[in-house]
Amino acid sequence: MLETYHTVKTEGSEEVIIQKSRFIGYVRRCETEEEAQAFIQEIKKKHSDATHNCSAYMIGEHDLIQKANDDGEPSGTAGVPMLEVLKKRGLKDTAVVVTRYFGGIKLGAGGLIRAYGGTTSTAIDATGVVRRQLMKQMKVTVDYHLLGKLENEVRNSKYTLDTINYLENVELIIYVESGQETEFESWIVDLTSNQAQITIGESSYVEFDVTPE
Repeated sequence: MLETYHTVKTEGSEEVIIQKSRFIGYVRRCETEEEAQAFIQEIKKKHSDATHNCSAYMIGEHDLIQKANDDGEPSGTAGVPMLEVLKKRGLKDTAVVVTRYFGGIKLGAGGLIRAYGGTTSTAIDATGVVRRQLMKQMKVTVDYHLLGKLENEVRNSKYTLDTINYLENVELIIYVESGQETEFESWIVDLTSNQAQITIGESSYVEFDVTPE
């Protein structure tokens, strides 16, 4: 499993008007090629009256599955520039469809490349990008008198406080980047004067919003 990678939030869309043509970009996170193909067919069905429904996707931990489709536009002017946006932005497990309703003005090859690539970027920005970080779940159990100090320290640290369970003793569920478990445990021992019980849980991905540049 990758330690960290970027992808889009669940899904989103955005519309752009260029020289009277409507370009509607749809973006969805897809973790298999089957999901990506189903997404493309869904948009094609939704816009069956459109002039074109062009698509691109990158799937897999190492981007082994990459596809681009011009759907009737001149070769290399739609799907490929859409795919290049995904590559440039380093987005994994991402599929995009750009629907075009022709407005009567031809854009030429360069204009089409800019239109499809630009609509893809706009739709991605509207959807939002996240960084998925592989992290280890750590459960820290302490007496209630330590909660205030510990919660404050964790919230101001590089670790991620997920939930607080108010039981007989208080449990803090904290996510720690893989490989930092020993460092974290030492930090907790110091903070609590060795009055905490620490349990290591499963590894899972935690998502953090990425601010557009």
